[in-house]
Amino acid sequence: MFAVLITARKVPGFLAVLFSILWLAACQPVSMSGGGGGGGQPGGAGAAVPVALLVPHGSAVPQEQKLARDLENAARLAAADLSGVRIDLRVYGTAGNAAQAQTAAMNAVADGARIIIGPLHAESANAVAVAVANENVNVLAFSNNPTIAGGNLYILGQTFQTTADRLASFATRQGKSRILTVYSDNLSGRMGKQAIEQAIAQNGATPAGSVGYEFSQQGVVAAIPQIKTAAAQNSADAIFLTANTAGALPLFSQMLPEAGLSPANIQYMGLSRWDTPPQTLQLPGVQGGWFTLPDPPRAAQFRSRFQGAYGEPPHALAGLAYDGIAVVGALARSGRADALGRAALTQSAGFQGVNGVFRFRQDNSTDRGLAVATIRNNQVAVIDPAPKSFGGAGF
Repeated sequence: MFAVLITARKVPGFLAVLFSILWLAACQPVSMSGGGGGGGQPGGAGAAVPVALLVPHGSAVPQEQKLARDLENAARLAAADLSGVRIDLRVYGTAGNAAQAQTAAMNAVADGARIIIGPLHAESANAVAVAVANENVNVLAFSNNPTIAGGNLYILGQTFQTTADRLASFATRQGKSRILTVYSDNLSGRMGKQAIEQAIAQNGATPAGSVGYEFSQQGVVAAIPQIKTAAAQNSADAIFLTANTAGALPLFSQMLPEAGLSPANIQYMGLSRWDTPPQTLQLPGVQGGWFTLPDPPRAAQFRSRFQGAYGEPPHALAGLAYDGIAVVGALARSGRADALGRAALTQSAGFQGVNGVFRFRQDNSTDRGLAVATIRNNQVAVIDPAPKSFGGAGF
């Protein structure tokens, strides 16, 4: 989480906003392509597949308690939706703590779990994967941190790389090929910068420099003339921001156009969602900017079904639990001896999720099928729909 940056200038009060969430959700497979690997037979013919769900029940953080409930409810919804396979879902609380998550994972394996879905935090996920590495059990964590992925640990969360690739690909197709990167000089910002620079290279664009800024109001203000100079010297036609709506985006969206970098002359785009909270849509500086969304029709359908089942809308991360359960169900239904192993999990065709198509990469991170959106007249408009399968736009 980042502190909200509030400018001393005349910026509306609603700029003190919550941290926007990029991550996506759920699944059923497109196809079952081949190969061997670990994971083992999930159960005998007709037997329920024992699956452990690790969620932050018992956390001292109220938001995590709410998230834990929604993750569990989404997992149960997914299990109920399956046909042709039964899931023996066993839920373990981690309290949002790595040591407790590791203990829960060891208990789950002792109880017969063939795969683990969760936990939430990267540190906990790493501890869990290490604890069960010698038990032939894979872990599908809710994290979006690609640095922990590998071995028996897969991440379900949407990564910066997925977003950066999607936007860089779209930008080059729209003739915006000289991209200036603006990033916060902290861990999240530096990871975002790395993802953007990699996406620029992979999509045939040209790096037009990069400008880092201290994550503070003073740091943002000091960066404005540096960004203007870099854009002019490198003939940038696009600026890619790591900033989110709870941090520097409101300041940048006001101050950069005032400094002469008008959205009419240079394309703004960002790693974060620019439509949350809804008040962000009213900011003049975000009009015309590009960002990504999960497949809107699928996402809306999941929200509606979840609210109908549980009486309230799901947390933005809840679909990740649906993802994990539906992947397990779909792969187990194949009857393969290695149904929960690496070859099955990393099949190139991927899976159709409640928020769109996704797949596990060979490095155990995820590709996600995203739509490109903009803001027009204070409303979200999709300008490039999410792909329905891999091999299309954005991949």
